[in-house]
Amino acid sequence: MAFAINGKFTSQPITGVQRVAYELTRAMQMRESPGSELEIFVPQNAREPGASLKRQRRFPWLRGTLWEQITLPIAARGRTLVNLCNTNPVLKRRQVVMVHDMAVYDMPHGFSKKFLLWYRLCFSILPRMEPLVLTVSAFSKRRISHHLKIDESRIAVIQPGADHLDRVVPESGVLERLQLKEDTYCVIVGSLDPRKNLQRVLEAISGLSHLRDVKFVIVGGRNQRIFANEGLETMSRSKQVIWAGFVSDGELKALYQHAGCLVFPSLYEGFGLPPLEAMYCGCPVIASSRTSIPEACGDAAMYCDAMSVADMAEKISLMMTHSAIRQQYRAKGMAHAREYRWDRSAKRLLDLLYGKESEPVSEMSARVSAG
Repeated sequence: MAFAINGKFTSQPITGVQRVAYELTRAMQMRESPGSELEIFVPQNAREPGASLKRQRRFPWLRGTLWEQITLPIAARGRTLVNLCNTNPVLKRRQVVMVHDMAVYDMPHGFSKKFLLWYRLCFSILPRMEPLVLTVSAFSKRRISHHLKIDESRIAVIQPGADHLDRVVPESGVLERLQLKEDTYCVIVGSLDPRKNLQRVLEAISGLSHLRDVKFVIVGGRNQRIFANEGLETMSRSKQVIWAGFVSDGELKALYQHAGCLVFPSLYEGFGLPPLEAMYCGCPVIASSRTSIPEACGDAAMYCDAMSVADMAEKISLMMTHSAIRQQYRAKGMAHAREYRWDRSAKRLLDLLYGKESEPVSEMSARVSAG
């Protein structure tokens, strides 16, 4: 059976979902033997790094959602389509769909009405299509089963990796640009999406005046086409807070390598890749204890109550005032993160696609392969 990968993600900026799609595709292509039929179908406006993936076929008609819903199913006739970014053509038979989370049901206030309506429509149709369903964590598996009424035995978990950072060259100039010194700042990664909980972090920072030499670097931005137009009404004007906006992968790696810690207070994650990436770079992690985050971080993170400003402030203070504790979590995090490798994830997915998986979900895999 010939497979094709939905390459819509190659036209989008790299965030967590697109990172998973890109790295899984790259790792699968590296594993495949010469002459394999695993190709990626991409729109005309593909961009880097997705545009550099091997075995691409470009189809120029339409863009965005229209490309995915009209152009792609026509182009992929006779093939099983592998969709790695939540959505898929609703009129295509034989599909594999990776659903990263159920945030549109569990945290609907974080999305625009248009986005919410479209995703709920796609998800409501999904069970009737009987695709092979993939996700990134046991937490998301349970939520998909709950909301879409799909038996858990029919959902396969493929966890992300972190070793893509081996290919990233750190750009240490970002420290000079932001006027940062080694081990004297915290990194906070996330958009202004309410799920990322930045408001409470800012409130916690306001209570850390005794750490006046510690800076808090907020990395990320906001996609106004997706997220509800609420956000944070009041930005912190503290001299301790540095709004870095979007940074390159190299700059982010450098920030992780030299930081005192990452603070990740998210209220909802399908997996939670930033803490794992930070650990991989040797950055101690303070993470929310909610949803999938403990599953991703194991015992390698210091956990906080993401709903408690006081607890967040206490954990930040503890981490940043004790170098021995930072070193302890630095070592634990590096050992933990190195267990998450894209090659393993790709092998798991390829085994599922080609019916080599021994778990109950293999019955669905075999049906998809057989058409």
